[in-house]
Amino acid sequence: MIPTARFKPDNFQQATASVEQDDDGMEVDTVAPDFGGGPSGSSGAAVAGSSSWMVMPRVDDSNTHWHSKPPMERFIGILDQLDSKVEKLRKEALVLQEKKDFLAMSVDLLRNNEYLTGLDENEREEINCYVQRISGRLSTVELSVCTVRDRAQEDSLHHVNSLIDAVISGPDSVLSRMRCQQFLNACSTSDSSASYSELLDPTMCSDKKFESALLGCTLDDQKTIKKRLQALLTYLTQQTVVQ
Repeated sequence: MIPTARFKPDNFQQATASVEQDDDGMEVDTVAPDFGGGPSGSSGAAVAGSSSWMVMPRVDDSNTHWHSKPPMERFIGILDQLDSKVEKLRKEALVLQEKKDFLAMSVDLLRNNEYLTGLDENEREEINCYVQRISGRLSTVELSVCTVRDRAQEDSLHHVNSLIDAVISGPDSVLSRMRCQQFLNACSTSDSSASYSELLDPTMCSDKKFESALLGCTLDDQKTIKKRLQALLTYLTQQTVVQ
């Protein structure tokens, strides 16, 4: 599942910056970047709405307490602020990535839905075209939050994804639900999180092959895989009940 995002605004003007000096020596003053160029000032409104995030930190803050600190301490303080914003950005990007993964999984499940066989050829073609159009639009959204992996972790993640993809494309929803349950049970050996504990079935054994591959993944990948399995099992359970 998959995704990767890069935002490249068409009309991006570099932020201007000036370096000033006073009695304390070097002072840095920066201004928020200008994303001008939108119709009727729409881009200006967008910037205004996120002004608290866009305003760049200032080393020459007029606050008396801040101004009395040595330059090194001011720079460290600003870097701490930037570090916090970068971490927040990564978390927000991961949430978006999970949303895209869920949508991609939903498209795949619909594409392989057994009820499609009950439609005539023209109806199936119409549905497939619609699914393809949605899938194409989804592929235009690129999200990328890099997770550092070694070769073994890359191989483990590929193996896990292959096993889950086989469940998604399986023609028998009951069998797919059982396999998904076994995968999720395997996740419980390394994480007893209550967020999905209600979906665990103690009467069903875990899949040892899947568990071995999962343990070879990074911790971040394991968390993502568990969330993906939780969403998949919920869908398959509902589908089985409806049948």
